[in-house]
Amino acid sequence: MKRALLLTLVLMLTLAMVLTGCSAPQSSTSPSESASESASESAAPSESAEQSEAAPQESRSAFSTDLLAIDADPTPVDPSLLPVKGLGPQVTSDVKAKESYKIAIVVKNTTNPFLLKSIAGAEKAAADMGFECISLAPATQDSLEDQVKVIEDAIQQGVQGIILHVIDSNGIMPVIRKCDEAGIPVACIGTPAANETFMRTGVDYTETGETITKMVAEKMGGKGKLIILEGPPGAQNAQERLAGIHKALESYPDIEVVASQTTNFKRTEGMQVTENLLQKYPDVNAIIGCNDESSLGAIQALKAAGLQGKVIVGGFDGNQDGSAAIKSGEMYVTYDTDPFGSTYLAAAYLVQYLNDGTMPPKYFVPYPSVLQNPVITSENIDTYIADYAWWKE
Repeated sequence: MKRALLLTLVLMLTLAMVLTGCSAPQSSTSPSESASESASESAAPSESAEQSEAAPQESRSAFSTDLLAIDADPTPVDPSLLPVKGLGPQVTSDVKAKESYKIAIVVKNTTNPFLLKSIAGAEKAAADMGFECISLAPATQDSLEDQVKVIEDAIQQGVQGIILHVIDSNGIMPVIRKCDEAGIPVACIGTPAANETFMRTGVDYTETGETITKMVAEKMGGKGKLIILEGPPGAQNAQERLAGIHKALESYPDIEVVASQTTNFKRTEGMQVTENLLQKYPDVNAIIGCNDESSLGAIQALKAAGLQGKVIVGGFDGNQDGSAAIKSGEMYVTYDTDPFGSTYLAAAYLVQYLNDGTMPPKYFVPYPSVLQNPVITSENIDTYIADYAWWKE
């Protein structure tokens, strides 16, 4: 949507200059700078003001191509056109490194199973495609300062590509610029940097929010009381998912959101927040947690309140405990976010670029996308677990 708006503004400006007989001047604000201004509203407030004054935000200069019009198209890439096939640990690719590339994967921490499986996806890609994989993480879990430092170290080590789980969209930008200056492509998984990098993959958080909310709303019969357990308020991906939830709810005017609070994607907070909310809203009909961990915490609170089976619960991720909750009937629906496969895809695009300069077809290539049937319910949970659950060995 942002790129479509930017394109419209550019066309209007060009037309105006033609009508006045003027030649086009160089714009003082590039498309990437405008994107940064919008994104700064969804990143950590403590970082945005400082970073916006630090240096001009010139992203993608080393990997530039005319992606503005392409990325305005929200249609997912046809899975048959991707350089990989399959989901989860079954993912494969015919892409092969033509030289001995060194690619780093930089995560937020080494405690989250989602991130550990992302590392596993990078390692499988290295074995299949023939490059060296370096796994890096902040010394202090979820520390932006430490994440910046390990990326700076990776640049000094001569890595030729980076797969990155961004801690802070704005705060990461100074080191992203260093990567750009060094000609190192950066592929972001999930949360993007404030400005466009080489590419972004992972699921489309807005689309996932819409999809799961529609499933829950239909299960509610289109009416009733709903609680939303939000993700971290400073994380862009969490805000995108919440926006998707609210967009879907516009079609269900008889559903009342009685509470919407952050649980920071954590199970313990999901339980604590839900316990408190159930005291005020014991007649709630459904709960949507913005990831499986939040939803699992809500399920614990529902059990303690004697409401198990009486409240519809939706989540996102398709993690191991979430899958078990679907199978037992405690959770109604979740969404396969497949960190294993999306990281493998990012590696394939990086290798293609390092081989011959091939760019991804779009800046944001969602994976899995709606075209790969990522919704998980009791109807397909057995197939999901047997064939492509990302958390399996």
